[in-house]
Amino acid sequence: MEIYENENDQVGALKRFLAENGKALVVGVVLGIGGLLGWRYWTSHQADAASAASLSYQRAVSTLSADKPESLTAAQKFAADNKNTYGAFASLELAQQFVDKNELDKAVTQLQQGLAAAQDTNLQAVINLRLARVQLQLKQADAALKSLEGIKGEAWAAIVADLRGEILLSKGDKQGARAAWEAGVKSDASPALSEMMRMKMNNLSI
Repeated sequence: MEIYENENDQVGALKRFLAENGKALVVGVVLGIGGLLGWRYWTSHQADAASAASLSYQRAVSTLSADKPESLTAAQKFAADNKNTYGAFASLELAQQFVDKNELDKAVTQLQQGLAAAQDTNLQAVINLRLARVQLQLKQADAALKSLEGIKGEAWAAIVADLRGEILLSKGDKQGARAAWEAGVKSDASPALSEMMRMKMNNLSI
């Protein structure tokens, strides 16, 4: 570290520093200002894009309840074109529409599309749960169990255990179903869900 004896020494050192590093400083300042402006533009652009996506999502799904072919087509196009959270939510809405119409294969397609678009783990868990339920209705037990494997996190353990028990029971595996429900009861399940799983175990005749 350089030691200065007086103000003149400090001024001289500053001049030498500027002479040696002036160009680099100018470039750094320019890059810094450019980066700041770029960051502000990017964040503003992201906010505008998110707002536009939200409005598009609302328009796409708000008319689904009217059960009009053009509304369904518009929502399907939105879900296919938006590989993000809004697209995943639209796929969930569409899947529910198809379940209500008992068009379960179409519901599976929408849920798989939504799963590919979702990035949040909790949203992925919701989609996987619904997918497993539809697959169970389609008597695709192994596929349903595979969907449950994609659900991570202790918060989902009880719900997953309950559904796993139902799936295993559909395969005739009563022991597996009992083991799943027992694990669910031991997890951090709500009192209502714990009681329901106990009732299911009591109804098993093994």
